[in-house]
Amino acid sequence: MKSHVIVGRGAAASKTALLLAEDGERVRMVSRSGGGPDHPLVDKVAADATDTDRLTELTEGADTLFTTAAPPYHRWPEQFPILSASLLGAARRTGAAYVMLGNLYGYGPVNGPITPDLPLAATGPKGRARARVWEEAAASEVKVTEVRAAQFYGAGAFSVFSLMVQRQVLDGRLALVPQELDVPHSYSAIGDTARTLVAASRDEQAYGRAWHVPTSTLSVRELAGRVAALAGAPEPRMEELTERDLTLLAFTEPFWAELHEVLTMPGRPFVVDYSETEKVLGVSATPVDDVLAEVLSR
Repeated sequence: MKSHVIVGRGAAASKTALLLAEDGERVRMVSRSGGGPDHPLVDKVAADATDTDRLTELTEGADTLFTTAAPPYHRWPEQFPILSASLLGAARRTGAAYVMLGNLYGYGPVNGPITPDLPLAATGPKGRARARVWEEAAASEVKVTEVRAAQFYGAGAFSVFSLMVQRQVLDGRLALVPQELDVPHSYSAIGDTARTLVAASRDEQAYGRAWHVPTSTLSVRELAGRVAALAGAPEPRMEELTERDLTLLAFTEPFWAELHEVLTMPGRPFVVDYSETEKVLGVSATPVDDVLAEVLSR
């Protein structure tokens, strides 16, 4: 029986664990809280993943080490190097294949569709932190791949859309959004993210390079409208947060200051090319209404 270790306990980690367990494979989930889904083949362990010796002990004998974990958003530059060094160290010591969940920040601003072969040219601190995590792993002797997701949506998603748009639409409240309302933007469903992680872990062709999670591309206003229509909620009321708004909000919570770096270029679509993921790994994007229906069923 194959066995795996997943560092993290969020929606993507939990869905990945269930996909593996439902295929009869053992999963150990590692997080500070020891959380995760209930399943006979899922073992939940409370541990600090930056403790390399402990993580190595927990990973010993596993076929694959997955990570979906990330430090607090505003602490990425300081804490990501510590976390990633521990994860890479555990993979190196145990010989486990290493599958990383990343995002698109490392590319920096891009003209045209974002393809996985683009250089990691980000200059901001969060983008460089993400890029370095991959660059160091790829330069090691560890068998490694990275799955890069766009902004999350779907059941259990923790993102700008789920927190600042979806909730407000369902409650009939005004949504204030740090994103242009009518410019196309790619979104990755939680379920598609997990399926890509699992597919990449099982395909020898996947290692040594990065892959994009399949996405659906539509404006945030269109996505909010789909939520409202499916839920029978009123037409969404939305306004765009300006740079000045974000600056003022940053005085109340560090998170807001971090958004300046990752806002897309004004007026330009943010579109992800995931054609290689479809062709090689066999994972496609779930229809938007199916993703949202799962959200609303909970």
